Amino acid sequence: MTPASPTPIGLTPDSLTVFAPQGMLGYGIPERSMRLGMERRPDVLAVDAGSIDPGPHYLGAGTSFTNRRSVAKDLEMILDAAHAQRIPVLIGSAGGAGGDAHLDWLIEIYREICRERGYRFRTARISAELDRDWLRRRLADGAISPLDHDIALMPGHLDRATRIVGQMGYEPFMRAIESGAEVVIAGRAFDPAMMGAHALLRGFDRGLTVHMGKLLECGGAAAYPRHGSDGLLATLHRDSFTVEPPNPDKVCTVASVAAHSLYERANPYHMEFPGGAIDLHATRFEQESERVVRISGTRYVAAQHYTIKLEGVECVGYRTIAIAGVRDPILIAHFDDYVANIRSRVAERYPDGYTLNIHSYGRNGVMGPIEAARAEPPFEIGLVFEVIADDPDTSAAVLALTRSAALHVTYPGRKAIAGNLAFPFSPSDIPVGPVYEFTIHHLVKTEDPCSPFAMDLFTP
Repeated sequence: MTPASPTPIGLTPDSLTVFAPQGMLGYGIPERSMRLGMERRPDVLAVDAGSIDPGPHYLGAGTSFTNRRSVAKDLEMILDAAHAQRIPVLIGSAGGAGGDAHLDWLIEIYREICRERGYRFRTARISAELDRDWLRRRLADGAISPLDHDIALMPGHLDRATRIVGQMGYEPFMRAIESGAEVVIAGRAFDPAMMGAHALLRGFDRGLTVHMGKLLECGGAAAYPRHGSDGLLATLHRDSFTVEPPNPDKVCTVASVAAHSLYERANPYHMEFPGGAIDLHATRFEQESERVVRISGTRYVAAQHYTIKLEGVECVGYRTIAIAGVRDPILIAHFDDYVANIRSRVAERYPDGYTLNIHSYGRNGVMGPIEAARAEPPFEIGLVFEVIADDPDTSAAVLALTRSAALHVTYPGRKAIAGNLAFPFSPSDIPVGPVYEFTIHHLVKTEDPCSPFAMDLFTP
């Protein structure tokens, strides 16, 4: 495969087309969309492979929330297309959470595909797991601050963390491209970074480049109708960029594209990232054709300090759950008494050393005590009993007693002696395993955006 890109780095083409064939590696790529997207002769294939959205477990456990077979199928399609047209591939947040275990998991899949097909891509592996000693020095220098909270990072957080990753920006990808990489597979990364690294190397406007990547990161989510995993094409020009879906059954509209500015943001006009922010106050969305939207006016604002977002987790115990349903109107009418009696019964045997949660779906299972809609009582309630304890045996023992108490405790007006719960599964008690908690969600200042992220080159 030669070269890494159709236009050598350093030249300044008037446009650059990036194809994101899906919003998440492993979520599926429609074959027609892939074929039509590649017929547009994109300059770069880029895909996001992870997210913090599934919670802390996957970072702590070192496992992926995406399915191996599905990831392999999608990656095969991407590599086949890249090889056929000799264009580069950039993948970020490998394996879901982007730690070294996740990165190596994806690279193993990648190597298998390359061996089967005889592909010999020059490949860059970029680690996002950060050196603990470097973080300790940064902490001692006062260079680490909380992100969206007020809990200061302490040395103990670094010591206890199961895994710590940094969300790399554009620069590590740019370094890999300049090193001759045709395929870049990176750990935890700022979602749009792999979409715009080539553009920044070729001198395109940074504000437009970041905004383009923000739309591409979710694949076809900026197009209507929003159903299923699909792709998005973006063509960047010197003063604007356009987006359109390769799927002819979908369209990009001003509303669908502008609405994406609300995605994962408290402020739709301002989005921060490593090294700066984009300002959308002057952004213009124009319907260029029935299926194409042109975006212009997005402005880049440089940060005073270059910062990297840190994500770290630690194990806080082991979880066991049981799921049940209740349809007894007498129990439902006295539900608070019922729950209080369960807790009292369990506390008699196990006064401490665990956390017991009783989630009541259909009543206030989502919003909890701040639920505003409390009109009529529900006709049924779905219950999830959850116990977290320091070890699996204690967790299982407390859950077993909780389940038994839920079947047998009294409540006002009760007529039956048991059987007031319906359990959908046997066995009813489900050991979920270790419980992880985000304890590091901070920013670290750095003078060099690349040095915290180790890179090595190889040919599969």
